[in-house]
Amino acid sequence: MTKQILSFLTLFTLFACNMPGRQPADYVNPFLGTATLWEREDLGYTRKLKERTWGAEVFPGASLPNAMVQLSPVTRFRSGAGYQYEDTVIYGFSHTNKGHWNLLHFPVLPVTGALSPGDFRSGFSHRNESARPGYYRVFLERYGVNAELTSTLRCGYHKYTFREGDDKKLLADMTRSNNRVSEWNIRKTDENVFTGFQHAEGKMYFYAVSNYEIENIEQLVDDRHEVSVVNFRDSKGKKPLELKIGFSFVSVENAQMNLEKEMLRKPFEQVCREADETWGKLLSAIRVTGGTEREKGIFYSCLYRSFLWPALRSDVNCDYTDARGEQANSGFHYYTDPSFWDDYRNKLVLLAMLSPEVTVDVIKSITDRGEKRGGGYMPTFFHGDHASVFVAGTYLRGIRDFDLERAYRLLLKNATVPGRGGRPYLDEYMERGWIAEKDTVNVPTWDEYKAAVTKTVEYAYDDYATALIAGELGKENDYQMLMARAGNYKKLFDPSTGFWRGRIDSGDWIEDFDPYYPYYAYMYREANAWQSLFFAPHDPEGMIALYPSHEAVEKKLDSLFSEPWRGYEAHNLTGFIGNYCHGNQPDHSVPYTYYFIGKQEKSQVIIDSILNHYYDMGAEKLAYAGMDDAGEMSAWYVFNAIGLYTYSPADPRYIISAPLFESVKFTLDDHTAFTVTRQGRGKKITGITYGGEALDGWFISHKKLKEGKELIISLE
Repeated sequence: MTKQILSFLTLFTLFACNMPGRQPADYVNPFLGTATLWEREDLGYTRKLKERTWGAEVFPGASLPNAMVQLSPVTRFRSGAGYQYEDTVIYGFSHTNKGHWNLLHFPVLPVTGALSPGDFRSGFSHRNESARPGYYRVFLERYGVNAELTSTLRCGYHKYTFREGDDKKLLADMTRSNNRVSEWNIRKTDENVFTGFQHAEGKMYFYAVSNYEIENIEQLVDDRHEVSVVNFRDSKGKKPLELKIGFSFVSVENAQMNLEKEMLRKPFEQVCREADETWGKLLSAIRVTGGTEREKGIFYSCLYRSFLWPALRSDVNCDYTDARGEQANSGFHYYTDPSFWDDYRNKLVLLAMLSPEVTVDVIKSITDRGEKRGGGYMPTFFHGDHASVFVAGTYLRGIRDFDLERAYRLLLKNATVPGRGGRPYLDEYMERGWIAEKDTVNVPTWDEYKAAVTKTVEYAYDDYATALIAGELGKENDYQMLMARAGNYKKLFDPSTGFWRGRIDSGDWIEDFDPYYPYYAYMYREANAWQSLFFAPHDPEGMIALYPSHEAVEKKLDSLFSEPWRGYEAHNLTGFIGNYCHGNQPDHSVPYTYYFIGKQEKSQVIIDSILNHYYDMGAEKLAYAGMDDAGEMSAWYVFNAIGLYTYSPADPRYIISAPLFESVKFTLDDHTAFTVTRQGRGKKITGITYGGEALDGWFISHKKLKEGKELIISLE
């Protein structure tokens, strides 16, 4: 297939997607978020470091919602999702992805001709590349191969159209992924079958069936690298090389079973069509009216991006490898841990609203892991302890097909028993209600310390969430103890500066305090003092009362959004409004603080600015302001665009803002549909009704939304 034909097909696809009657899935651009920010006006500072800033770190490849397989191109290893839009070469197509410097199991590449283990990458052009949810295509210029990819939950389908007369080969880069590969195996097991595994953050087995007979699998080795090459018999014909590959984290036999159940007897076009239908059904659960084509494109791309993680890890018969490394089967689908520090804020709530069955199985999975691994703690992720928020928010929204008592036992241990696997520095926190930081000066941004301020205020919120569960279970003593601790966020508030500030062991404030200086883990986690303001989503009134007046709070907020970024370069902090940083998560709920001092319209100014400027940035309009973090950034956009946000995700209610669209129809998984209607185009909310009745306050409960009525938001 010539480049000219490929270009024509790409243009035809783009034209078709812009025809009248576009469906939600037609608006999705899987490349949104794959580009990197380079220019000062986007970054908020002048680049001096040689390392690139972090982009959204997302991938454009084929996957289904919350699937085991994410089949996507690798343009560089050890780089977020393995794909950077500015790159010009492809090393292979990998089969797992999160977008966080890990995974990329089993990368393979169609090749031809003489091969070198140190030089096999192929150039490509974005002009000959396209994608939609569940499908990816690119032309590999070096080998003259048109590569098409699609997938099911546990299987990948590769279709490679070579030039006529070229011998078809498949290169498997078994020693490489985004993790250290500890062991691997690949071998021919039948005339058309090769199998094996790669152990790199999980031992992933594969069972691959080719439409060409396999001649042999040879190893090519030089002083730097080793690759495996699958050679095929009589492979110079016109027929494309097609590979159907089943995967499992249990065994090769289960990988074969998954392939036979999901894909083996289906042609490529059918698998593509079924992927389209799956995504179409999910994305059509939220239908928007009004807004520009650009806004719809960002909205549905963000909705799509919100449903790729956590990822499935069990087989069609529910077999999985548990935390002890043993084969298990508990009758539910087993998933990876969510990225709790990031997506507890909003993404996991969106998951529960549209995919409660996945949410239930995720809770069963983390409970299973917590009970089986050493220590008996509920899993945490990177920082904080936010499984408590996830479990509480899910249960209180009426999703209850899991054992709350079992989950609570683990969460209570996280909150009350110091130990490896639980909350770091919990002994300090329990003894005095706050965590001390080291007494030092001139801390470099990237040095690791306790992130003591961030941990203290977040543990207080986690205590609140765990207390909500205790209340549901009738555990009054636990409830009272945890609720008392929920006020610990106040203990690191410094009234002399108006910031949450670190203390040393003596209780004195840290003297080397510059609220503008960003830290990775000194006092604050991936933030400065400005970005760490106003985090007490369970107690906004108590938080506001720490200041002498509403006027003082307003002045502090105004300064946050107007005091210019001081030019500090940290590649995980980009996308600034003053010192507010949308490119990282710590301050994502701060704009709503204006609500609690009677200045809702000021919140809307900030929210509208973020929606309008921070999701299609850069020269190609394909960059987020910062990391998507497994869907958190994307879910922030989705909620705010429909006029609802999970200000306190542990609580089953949403703060109301001005929708981006004139009308939104949101169909929950139980088929209940509520609508959100915007009347007027201003920033100030002058009235809110639901089902014709005025709401009292800024929040609406999940229970009310399930009544399936119309929420009308009037603006001026």
